[in-house]
Amino acid sequence: MVMRFEKLLRNLLCVALLLGSVMTGANLAFAGTSGSNMDAVLVVDVSTSMNQSDKNKVSNEAMKMFVDMTSIQANKIGIISYTDKIEREKAMIQVNSEQDKNEIKAFIDSLQKGAYTDIAVGVKEAVKILDAGRDPSNSPIIVLLADGNNYLNAASGRTQAMSDQELQASIKEAQSKGYPIYTIGLNADGQLNRTTLEKIAKETNGKFFETSTADTLPQILSEIFANHLKLKVVPITNFTSNGQAQDVAISIPNANVMEANISIMSQKPVEVKLFDPSGKEVHIPSDQVRLSRSSAYTMLKIVKPQQGEWKLQVKGVPQDKIDINMIFNYELQLEMEPVASKTYQAGDVIPVKAALVSNGQKVASPDLYNQMKATLLIHDLTDQSTSEVAITNTGSGFEGSFTIPADHKYEISVKAEDSSFYRETQPLIIDASAAGSGTATPTPPPAGENTAPEEPFPWLTVVIVALGVILLAALAFYLLSVWRKANKGFIGQIAIEIVDEDTGDKSNPQYKKLNAFKGKVKLHQLLQLAPEFQETDKVVFLPGKNDTLIIENRSTCRIEKGGRVLDVSQGKELKKNDRIKISLSSVNKSVFVDYIV
Repeated sequence: MVMRFEKLLRNLLCVALLLGSVMTGANLAFAGTSGSNMDAVLVVDVSTSMNQSDKNKVSNEAMKMFVDMTSIQANKIGIISYTDKIEREKAMIQVNSEQDKNEIKAFIDSLQKGAYTDIAVGVKEAVKILDAGRDPSNSPIIVLLADGNNYLNAASGRTQAMSDQELQASIKEAQSKGYPIYTIGLNADGQLNRTTLEKIAKETNGKFFETSTADTLPQILSEIFANHLKLKVVPITNFTSNGQAQDVAISIPNANVMEANISIMSQKPVEVKLFDPSGKEVHIPSDQVRLSRSSAYTMLKIVKPQQGEWKLQVKGVPQDKIDINMIFNYELQLEMEPVASKTYQAGDVIPVKAALVSNGQKVASPDLYNQMKATLLIHDLTDQSTSEVAITNTGSGFEGSFTIPADHKYEISVKAEDSSFYRETQPLIIDASAAGSGTATPTPPPAGENTAPEEPFPWLTVVIVALGVILLAALAFYLLSVWRKANKGFIGQIAIEIVDEDTGDKSNPQYKKLNAFKGKVKLHQLLQLAPEFQETDKVVFLPGKNDTLIIENRSTCRIEKGGRVLDVSQGKELKKNDRIKISLSSVNKSVFVDYIV
């Protein structure tokens, strides 16, 4: 009965998708990225060679700053640390709260070093994580922090040629899928392999950065964040602290700023106060102002700030150098008005209009347009030349024209920018070449032919009824599956051993029968809720198919099987006699689990 119901539901869904594509002309392809949200994978080399490049683990602080800058609105972030294997990884999770950010930052703090390094391993895994967890409506990005050098384990049989081949395959895959890789070369010891890192960035449409001191990493990560989301880092000020509260002016240029991220780089802790344009002190932290701190930075995120002149007071340790920058987050896109579909040729003048939009609506904000400049970008696809033409800011949009210079094929787009952000329209193809001269508007019907409109088929009614049936069936199926999942029983038992990594002492195996539980059981429960194992509360076991066990990990624990780190954030199947090792981050102990059927 259930099998038939599932088959019927699948068939109804296929019918609905087909009807939807007929109604809308959709091709069922992925939606274009909006550019305002991102799916980011941060990849860091944690081999021992990095001890000289990043002695104080500033790379960790930089990654945490990147996390803090993201908006709490559907961004996804994943983390990878690698040597010649994947040491730790956190599959992409959606950032919906400060708690989500704190979970990611705690994971970053738990990263540890390893002996060897193979850059191909990190890049390949980053592509896999994006494939598995990205949102098609978000803008994908990979950020790689490394020195670009390999140090392979001779005993493994792995050669440099094998690594190079695997790296090139991963680069091509990232390029084909539109995954830009931004590379940051750490060169404190002068041993940076620029060639490899530049190649990775160039061939995937990312950017390469180089630094000889890890202290500049937060600034570089800020630039990458801004560049990828078409924002700009706005320099505010830099000064040497005198030990007293020093005033800093913060200007919010318009009412369309969604978030203002103020980063305060300093080597010592600072105290901050914030005053709105009316002079009233704003409590930090609060619903409007979020505060993040680390050993390398302090960050304030003002949510939907009021337009006007704000004041920031910063009190640092005497003689400490303080650098303050700001990045605005905007929920804005730039859209070009449609151009008439007709046959084009050299000499034709095409009017061009574009405007900023938010949530599909044009933005009517003179303050937003006040300082903006716009350019028409022209790419001649026939001879591969490019040019730019300034167009007019009307106060509510941008207007200009494109005069076709030759019978070529062109791609045109509009770019608009001010001091804090820029946006570009989707490119538009204008084909005035001989091959494209046949593209014209439809020919009218011959004279005398009956042109009376036929009575349209009631597609809308059909679709509404079909969708209603589908929704009811889906709801029933969902409720049934939830009930079955919550009441599904376990098979077998698990054996648990606890090892003290400092002394090597191992506990006697504890056998836990699973048939007493329904739906799911937490590892913390099986460890008798001992306080020192509190982090295992987010390690969960679920009953699987065919007498298997599913493990999910939402904690900072590291889970290994056969010496390889597993990504079990989305669940991993354990079969009869499988043995896993769960390394705790809060105490230097490991839990070995054997699944026995």
